Amino acid sequence: MLIYLRILKESLFFAINALKNNKLRTFLSLLGVTIGIFSIIAILAAVDSLEKEIKGSLSSLDTSTIIIMRFSFAPTDIPQWKREQFPDVSYDEYQHLKRTLPNTVATTYTLNVKAEPITYGGKQVQGVEIGAVTSDYYFIEALQLEEGRFFNEAESNSGAPVVVLGNEVAENLFGTPEAAVGNKVRLYGRKFSVIGVLEKEGNSMFGPSKDGSAFLPVNVTRRIYGDNNKQTFPQIILKPESDVDNAAYIAQVEQNLRLYRGLKPNQVSTFFVNQLKGFTDFIDNITGQMNLFGLIISGFSLLVGGFGIANIMFVSVKERTNLIGIQKSLGAKNKFILLQFLFEAVILSIIGGLAGIFLVWVITVVLSQFTGDFQFVLSFTNIIIGISVSGLIGLISGIIPAISASRLDPVEAIRTGM
Repeated sequence: MLIYLRILKESLFFAINALKNNKLRTFLSLLGVTIGIFSIIAILAAVDSLEKEIKGSLSSLDTSTIIIMRFSFAPTDIPQWKREQFPDVSYDEYQHLKRTLPNTVATTYTLNVKAEPITYGGKQVQGVEIGAVTSDYYFIEALQLEEGRFFNEAESNSGAPVVVLGNEVAENLFGTPEAAVGNKVRLYGRKFSVIGVLEKEGNSMFGPSKDGSAFLPVNVTRRIYGDNNKQTFPQIILKPESDVDNAAYIAQVEQNLRLYRGLKPNQVSTFFVNQLKGFTDFIDNITGQMNLFGLIISGFSLLVGGFGIANIMFVSVKERTNLIGIQKSLGAKNKFILLQFLFEAVILSIIGGLAGIFLVWVITVVLSQFTGDFQFVLSFTNIIIGISVSGLIGLISGIIPAISASRLDPVEAIRTGM
């Protein structure tokens, strides 16, 4: 064990000397490793940050949540022309599923409608995202209220003129969320009573933040837009019980709705039962492909860096041929010489890798200052990956120069060095 520590100490000494005595040559050689490791870790950090932001935006929804609509989250074998003929899910189908579907915690019907201005007194907030939903949406999305309450089932069914405002909308109209509840705002040319204000959510990369939204009973917007408006994209959202078998539950949902629509066994389902877990799996697949593509591109930079390390090691062997001969004549084993140069190559490569990781860290800190709530993350795992990869590159690049050094004949090495 002591001999290996001695080798490591000597290799570190030689590596530092190489940096000091041949600054330009060493810098150019390590630049490839630095750029390669920087590229790999930057890509991993960017993809990790993107994935974290997307999944954080979806964290309020249970991944077992099911969304029924005429569109599919995932690729499908059904031709596009046939999918375009699928009817939208209806409010009657929502009521049927709510009545008949067992093992379900909550069921909601939503319409995606365009943003609208909301007015109070002389103040107006433009582009407010309208959440046209039924009362169970509160439980499915796990909404958090700062003031007031969400509308109940009776208000939802009757289409009562009530609204729950996002935090930012309430602040812009009333100054504080506390002042909003109990007042009336104007929307769609009619007055709505503010019965609640959501807690502040912050910016969201995946879809608009609820801070700039307003939620009202879906039957209000049904009366405005009608039930056959193809631009409203109706959805039925289901939250199954936690202990239910997902595959069996999805099959039950599909069979239930097929029977309601009167579809024959040989007919394809004219709707899609999408599960958020499938969507998150799809995100994982996309980010995995992005990582793979980035790693392949970065691999070329590392290849150049590897050649640079190999070059500096060959030069180092040539410059120290006389020293190698003296070491071997004094009894140094081939293994000692081999490990000495291998350690030196690995140390040099890790120095380049650490420089690349440091650059990534600096960039993540700087960018995070300008991107608001979106935070670039350099994880400890990615740091370990960067150090490991740089060490591996040094090992691979240094193996041939190290072998050539270990096989030198001591007499010839001393004579050549002289």
